[in-house]
Amino acid sequence: MRATRKVTAGLFAAAAAALLVSAPAAAQPTGSADLWQPLAPIPSLDVARYAGTWYQLAAVPQPFNLDCARDTRATYGVIDASNVSVNNTCTTWTGGTNGIVGNARVNDPATNAQLHVSFPSVPFQNSADGPTNYVVTYIADDYSWALVGDPMRVSGFVLSRTPAVSAEGWQQIRNVVESRGYNSCLLLTSPTTGGRSGIAPLCTV
Repeated sequence: MRATRKVTAGLFAAAAAALLVSAPAAAQPTGSADLWQPLAPIPSLDVARYAGTWYQLAAVPQPFNLDCARDTRATYGVIDASNVSVNNTCTTWTGGTNGIVGNARVNDPATNAQLHVSFPSVPFQNSADGPTNYVVTYIADDYSWALVGDPMRVSGFVLSRTPAVSAEGWQQIRNVVESRGYNSCLLLTSPTTGGRSGIAPLCTV
């Protein structure tokens, strides 16, 4: 997910840097994913079922969401067989709202799980056509949560239909994240109203 974009430095940058430095080095990926291979998509994504609002529960910090303090969300809507509308919002550190609207184009009609996300107002990301930068690599059977990222795992986002999950849910999330070749210490939890209020490495949750 391309979270809200207003590229400004904020407290999140300092917090993220401090947390990453202090993250336990031992928490490395333990699954079977081959780190030298691109992030694998799920076999089949039901795009219509995937549409709707998702809450960001954790993510690899990205420059474009430094201004987001909490309640980062993505709302997807089906446009046609190849295109999905993207509407990302978040609450900023000053209590305001940031948002950006874009498009996700399916690059892999065999699975529907590899897409190119673009935003008209963002330089170098304003073309509707382009390489895959959004891979759905896991989705729960009931479509209650998902893990997405780019093929090289530079980005990674844990998305949920609800802003809060149980302790068991967090353990499952961590297991899946690691099984897909991520270091769970590099994903930071995202504060959500009704869910977790702090920022912490996923490996410590």
